[in-house]
Amino acid sequence: MTKRRIVLASRPSGLPVPENFRIEEVAIPDLEEGQVLLENRVFAIDPAVRGMLDDVKSYMPPVQIGGLIPTMVLGRVIASRNPDFKEGDYGRAFIGWETHSVLTPGAVGFENVRVAADLPETAYMGALGWSGITAYVGLKKYGEFRAGDEVLVSAAAGAVGSVAGQVAKLSGASKVIGTVSSDDKARTLIDTLGYDGAINYRSCADLGAEIEKHFPNGIDLYFENVGGATLDAVLPRMKAFGRIPVCGMIANYNNQTEQYPIRNLWQVLVNRITMRGFLAYEAADMLHEAEDALANWARSGQLIATENVSTGLDSTPEAFIRLMSGKTEGKTVVRLGEDVSTLAGWQAKVDA
Repeated sequence: MTKRRIVLASRPSGLPVPENFRIEEVAIPDLEEGQVLLENRVFAIDPAVRGMLDDVKSYMPPVQIGGLIPTMVLGRVIASRNPDFKEGDYGRAFIGWETHSVLTPGAVGFENVRVAADLPETAYMGALGWSGITAYVGLKKYGEFRAGDEVLVSAAAGAVGSVAGQVAKLSGASKVIGTVSSDDKARTLIDTLGYDGAINYRSCADLGAEIEKHFPNGIDLYFENVGGATLDAVLPRMKAFGRIPVCGMIANYNNQTEQYPIRNLWQVLVNRITMRGFLAYEAADMLHEAEDALANWARSGQLIATENVSTGLDSTPEAFIRLMSGKTEGKTVVRLGEDVSTLAGWQAKVDA
C-alpha cells in the first residue's frame, strides 16, 4: 500500500504560500508489534504548526525540509497489532498531513477516541477535540477559573477562543469579552456564541482604552491566544492576583525572529499576576471530564461549535494559509473524504 502526504518544500518567510509545500506518494511500512494503521479522516489545522516551519527552537522540534507537516489527526483503524485498538476503532494522535498513518505507542496524543454515533467526526478535531479540551483545561486548571470571574479571551472567534468564552459563561463567569479582527467576527461572538461583548482590535483607536471600557474594575482571567500588542495592552488592566493561562502567541507565529517587544511585563509583579503557559495533553487528569462536559453541552445546544471545513488532502495547504491570514472563524479542519460527517450536516439533522 502507498499513502499521499504533504511535506515542507521550503521554509516560509512571513505568511506561508502554496510553494512552501509539496505532495508526495510513499509506501506504507509493515506494522510492528504495538502499532496501528489509520486511514485518516480529519486533520486539525492549527496555527501553532506555523512555528514549527521555522528553523528555531520551540516546544516541538522544527520540521526539516522534506519532512511531514505535523498536525493532530483523527483516523479509523484499518489494521492493528495493538490489543487496545481493533479495526473500526477511531484513533487520534499528533502525526501529519497524510492519508494514512502508522501510530506507535508513545506518540504525542496517541489515544483511542470514543466517537459517538450522534456527533460529527469533524467536531472531534475541534470543539469536542483538542481545541475544546484546551479551552476547558486552560480555564479550569491553569486559569484557576472561579464563578463570578470577569474574563477576556483573545482570538475569541478562533478554534480555542470560540469555545473558551462559552465554557466560561457556562461555568458562571459574570462577564466574557472577546477580541477579534473584524466586525463580522464580533457579531458572531455576541449573536451566536453568547459573549457579553467584543472588541475589534483592528478598528478601535486605542485597544487599551477599549479594554478598560469593558473592564472598569479590571480583568480576573485573560485567556491568552495572541500575545504581542494585545498582551501588552491587557497587562496593566489585570486585577491584583489575576490569572493568564497562555494557550498561544499567534501574533508572533509569522515573524518569530522579530517579535513584538512587551513593555508592560513589570505589571506581572505590580499586580502579582499568575501567567502560565500550558499544553493541554499534559492535563491527563482532566481529559475525560473535559470530553464529557463538552459533548454534553454540544448535545444540549448550550455549546455552539463553529468550523471551517475543506475537503481532500490537496486542499490542506490553502486551508492552513487561510487560517494564518486570519480569514477563518471557529475550527479549521480538513476532511479527507466527502463521507466524513461535519457540524453543518449534523445541525441539519438536528433541525430536521
